[in-house]
Amino acid sequence: MLSNLIAGLSAAVIALIVCVPASLGVGALVAILVYKRFVAKKIGNTKTEVARLLEDANAEAKALRKEALLEAKDEELRLRNEFERESKQRRAELQKAEQRLNQREDMLEKKEATLDGKIEAAEKTKADWEAKKKEIQALQEEILVKKQAILTEIERVAGLSREEAKNILVTEMTEQAKQDAVAIVKEIEAKAKEEGERKAKNIVGLAIQKCAVDHAAETTVSVVELPGEEMKGRIIGRVGRNIKALESATGVDIIIDDTPDVVTLSSFDPVRREVARLTLQKLVSDGRIHPGRIEEVADRVRREIDAQIKETGDGAVFEAGLFGVHPELVKLIGRLKYRTSYGQNVLKHSLEVSYLAGLMAQELGADVKTCKRAGLLHDIGKAVDHEYEGTHIQIGVELTKKYKEKETVIHCIAAHHGDVAAETLEAVLVQAADAISGGRPGARRESLENYIKRLENLETIANSFAGVEQSYAIQAGREIRVIVKPEQVDDKATVFLAKEIAQKLEAELEYPGQIKVSVIRELRSTEYAK
Repeated sequence: MLSNLIAGLSAAVIALIVCVPASLGVGALVAILVYKRFVAKKIGNTKTEVARLLEDANAEAKALRKEALLEAKDEELRLRNEFERESKQRRAELQKAEQRLNQREDMLEKKEATLDGKIEAAEKTKADWEAKKKEIQALQEEILVKKQAILTEIERVAGLSREEAKNILVTEMTEQAKQDAVAIVKEIEAKAKEEGERKAKNIVGLAIQKCAVDHAAETTVSVVELPGEEMKGRIIGRVGRNIKALESATGVDIIIDDTPDVVTLSSFDPVRREVARLTLQKLVSDGRIHPGRIEEVADRVRREIDAQIKETGDGAVFEAGLFGVHPELVKLIGRLKYRTSYGQNVLKHSLEVSYLAGLMAQELGADVKTCKRAGLLHDIGKAVDHEYEGTHIQIGVELTKKYKEKETVIHCIAAHHGDVAAETLEAVLVQAADAISGGRPGARRESLENYIKRLENLETIANSFAGVEQSYAIQAGREIRVIVKPEQVDDKATVFLAKEIAQKLEAELEYPGQIKVSVIRELRSTEYAK
């Protein structure tokens, strides 16, 4: 209705606007009258519409009120029915619970009656038990009196007190137990040794068979052959300037003596010695020997040697099947090519130890990578042992710690000569592989003086034990036979004596491989027929 009213007013206004310009006099008056009549008609229509709407609203409100009252009555009826149903269920449950309680009370009454009967029986039994207990105590006291009388009679007949007889019996039993223990230990050790030696021989034999390396390694050359004696003068040079320049450029001592056609090179550093050897060979073959040429050739040879060291180290790491080795450790591995130990090339020895340890680890289920890595690095300290203080083991441990090797590898290096106790199977295998590589025939050379001294030390240690009459080192120091005095050492004590001698040898001597200790006891009875 409001929109219709607004539309009508708008039409009137438009008509007024149109009529005003046409005639400002009569036209305006007519327009106003028309507008008033139109407005009055619209107002009447609006009132009628409002009255009609009010009647419709009242009728609708009455209908809604009746509907709400009906719904409220329906809900009330539903709730009342539900309440009655729940009440019936609750009453039924209460009745069942009351029945169960009554049954339980009946059962408790029956149990109470039964318990009273059991209590009376228990009290009667307790009285009987008390009487029997007193009877038993009386019997025990009587037995103690008779036992003491019997012991007194036994002591009188035997002429020994109870403590003396007890001590004799304990002594005899202890001695018998010792003898039985020694026999059992000897039997177990014999079986374990037989089985262990068999398995160890199979594993070591298989590893050595698979390890194809040179039987005897090369030695570092420290002598340079010359084409003639006149070359010595050219090497020395005027006022010795050539030899001084050569020693300064290479860092080695050059010894020229009466030995024909030979120059000797002396240095603790094997790499420097190799640089000097190659430099001198190139100078001799070229024929131009003067200070400037010497420095030029020495620098070129040194660069070549550094490249060879890096290439040799990479090749050794690749040959051992390793990866992730620090570049500085690779260079040190390459330097081992120019290092020897008892005439055995240390690089070839390290590769051999790596192969042997890896093969034995495969047979025993140990960590193959750790064994091969530790085997290759176990003598890494020998590459620079002339530059640092300490043993090659201490230097090797420090170097591998510096370049972040694993603790298992470092432990194998520290334990491969027994400086620390081997705590892992891998450390034991590296130790065994090192002994096999260095101890097999032909692998190393040893001077006669050191050889004799080692045998003397073996015999001295064996003779230091009480009861030892003589000892003999045989098989190039691989076995020591100890002869004991039979009146001081019995058969069972020889087992412990052999163990003690072996332990002392392990603690005080360094030797390749292993030493067999054999203790011999012989009792001779001599008589003359006259």
